[in-house]
Amino acid sequence: MDSSSGNRIVFGVDTITQLPAELARISGKRVLIVCTPVQSDQAEALRLLIDGNVVSVFSNAAMHTPVDVTTEAMRIVEEQQVDSIVAIGGGSTTGLSKAIAYRTGLPQIVIPTTYAGSEMTPILGQTDNGVKTTLRDEMVLPEVVIYDVRLTLTLPPAISGTSGINAIAHAVESLYAKDKSADTSAKAIEGISRLSRALPIIARDPQSIDARTDALHGASLCGQCLAMVGMALHHKLCHTLGGSFDLPHAETHTALLPHATAYNAAAAPQAMQQVADALGVASAPSGLYELGHAVKAKMALRDLGLQESDLNCAADLAVQDPYWNPRPIECDAIRELLQRAWAGDPPQA
Repeated sequence: MDSSSGNRIVFGVDTITQLPAELARISGKRVLIVCTPVQSDQAEALRLLIDGNVVSVFSNAAMHTPVDVTTEAMRIVEEQQVDSIVAIGGGSTTGLSKAIAYRTGLPQIVIPTTYAGSEMTPILGQTDNGVKTTLRDEMVLPEVVIYDVRLTLTLPPAISGTSGINAIAHAVESLYAKDKSADTSAKAIEGISRLSRALPIIARDPQSIDARTDALHGASLCGQCLAMVGMALHHKLCHTLGGSFDLPHAETHTALLPHATAYNAAAAPQAMQQVADALGVASAPSGLYELGHAVKAKMALRDLGLQESDLNCAADLAVQDPYWNPRPIECDAIRELLQRAWAGDPPQA
């Protein structure tokens, strides 16, 4: 099936077996497989599956897509005359695949093993010298996404939880985006509902095929929301903290989302009600905070490595070139938001 984002989706259990056929569809004969170091075994399994078409495996994909890592991978692309990319993993791997595609125009097949959702978007975030920048270009949208539920069964429950809430963040912000539509809102509501239902089950029973299916489907929907509309304050804060202070991506989204939602609550009441209804709770910010605790995530930025002495700098960076947001971006209020998130306090509108 094709998504509203414009790429082809293969979804199900054991769908990885369709990789050879999908590779033939994009005429991939000299393939570069990309992954992070921890996914080297999965990459080697792919090499065996498409034996004869793989010219190299690059296993140094890194969080926030550092430009120097992309430069390293590009040397292999050029030396081996790569004609296609197969990426297996989460947002870090997908980011590297997109960065290569942006520089070369090569087709991509992405095989997500987390709930990041970035595989559904024409968006690329890159970090250079501690500064993260984001661009939107249809060239970076993967041609094919293979979702295999079975590949997510080994995703640790803690990572499953934060990865899923990272996806929920895309949907939450799409509900109050200035360019939202009935289509994006419907996808967002279903995505939030599926993920919020599935993630606590996965925390208790990581081998639940039903919950894993719900979560992967929900993540895809949330990723499509990210592809279709602009994001707001929450994503700006996460890019600032990730790019400038090297905080872990999904965990930062998880800790910040209740607070960014609370910041915008009065300015976007309809969206807040939609989020609350999708979560099955009375209050969207509180519900997101409770969901974080339900999946046993770290909800304090100090536990992710941010120093209290960095908060003033983070607030100053966050108000520079701000994204559109339903509530005006005010430095003092952002500083207060960050203080609460740093301490792990409940969100406060």
